[in-house]
Amino acid sequence: MSERISRLEFEQLAPPVQAVLGARVKRLGYLGEFFRCTGHQPGILTPFMEMTEALKKALPDRLTEVGALTIATLVDNAYERHQHERLSEKLGFGREWIAAVERLSPEEQELLAPDERAVQRLVISAVERRGHGVSPELEAVIEAIGADAAVALLFLVGRYITHAIIVNALELAPPVPSIFVQEPS
Repeated sequence: MSERISRLEFEQLAPPVQAVLGARVKRLGYLGEFFRCTGHQPGILTPFMEMTEALKKALPDRLTEVGALTIATLVDNAYERHQHERLSEKLGFGREWIAAVERLSPEEQELLAPDERAVQRLVISAVERRGHGVSPELEAVIEAIGADAAVALLFLVGRYITHAIIVNALELAPPVPSIFVQEPS
């Protein structure tokens, strides 16, 4: 991990970044290291987080979480995977459903609804093939959730890949443990 990128405190963030992150920091009780590093680029971080919020409105929570957990698992982004496991649990999706998503085998997961399996197939294909040759999977997603939501899903893939590249390049440790790891008593 590069120590040459200073970790900013919340008060050091540009006002637009503070505005877009304020509610999140209050809810979580901490400013994640991702934001402490990326806060050096407020003109990029602010629209990145605005896109994140817009995606929450463009897709149902379950499909957002299928996408986020799938990408985090595929690219080994424990930072995001652990947080989305917790969010999925808080949203009431259950540990069995979360584990089913993280197995990355949509055809074998009865806990996933047909639209969730279609979404996971597209996300896996798009990441593994770098977006090439995914027309069959994209058509299945359009059939399942509609064209507008399918476009939002493609943006979601880009958002979570971007996050993973930054976190993995900076070697950032997850701020919270996985829900599947028992914490010491």
